[in-house]
Amino acid sequence: MISFKGAQFPKDVILFAVFFYVHYSVSYRDLEEIMAERGVRVDHATLNRWVTKYSPLVAEQARRRKRPSDRSWRMDETYIRVKGEWVYLYRAVDKFGKTLDFMLSKRRNKTAATKFFARALEVNGLPRKIVIDKSGANTAGINAINRMLRRFGCPIPIEMVRIKFLNNMVEQDHRTIKKRIRPMLGFKSFASASAALEGIEVANMIRKGQLTPELCPFAQFAALAA
Repeated sequence: MISFKGAQFPKDVILFAVFFYVHYSVSYRDLEEIMAERGVRVDHATLNRWVTKYSPLVAEQARRRKRPSDRSWRMDETYIRVKGEWVYLYRAVDKFGKTLDFMLSKRRNKTAATKFFARALEVNGLPRKIVIDKSGANTAGINAINRMLRRFGCPIPIEMVRIKFLNNMVEQDHRTIKKRIRPMLGFKSFASASAALEGIEVANMIRKGQLTPELCPFAQFAALAA
C-alpha cells in the first residue's frame, strides 16, 4: 500500500491528477486549469511534486502485479531530452507487445544495459531469448547476465538474437511513449523525467490490458496504490 500520510489533499484527488497527467499528455499548467475547473485549486508545482513522488511508487506496483508475459523478449532503448541533454529510456516488451520493464538512464553502456536486464529478470523471470539491435553495450549486458546465471548454476544461457526487423515491435511501441511526452513542454530534471515516464509506462500497460482490464483505466491505476 502506498502511504499518503501528510498529504494536504485527499488520496483520490492526488491519484486523479497523477493519472490524468500521465494518461492524457498534458502540461502541468494545463492540468492546473483542468483541476480548477473541477473545483480543486492546486498549483502546477504541487502537481509536479505529486507526479515525481507517486508515479514511481505506482509503477513499481504495476511491474510486480502485471499479468505473466511470454519468454521471448524484444529490447531496445530510445532517446529522451532532459534539460537540453539526451538520456536513454531502456524498454522491453514480449513478442506480443506486452510491456516487460523500463528504465531511464543517463548512460548507454554495458553497466546500464546489465542493470536493466537484471531489473527485468527480477520481476519477469528468465526469458528464453532476447532480441536486440547490434548495440555493443546491449550485447555486453546480456553476456554479463549469462555469466551471472552460470555462476548461480543455470546451465542454459539466454539466447541473444540480433535481427533488426524482429525488433520493430518495441521500436513501434516507443512511439506511444514519445507521443505522450511531446505536449509536456520538456523535462527540467532527470528525477521528474524518470517519474513521469514511469507513470506513462503504467498508463500504456493499462491500455494493453496487462493489469485488471475489467476495471476502467483510472480504477486500475488507483488500485495499484491500494
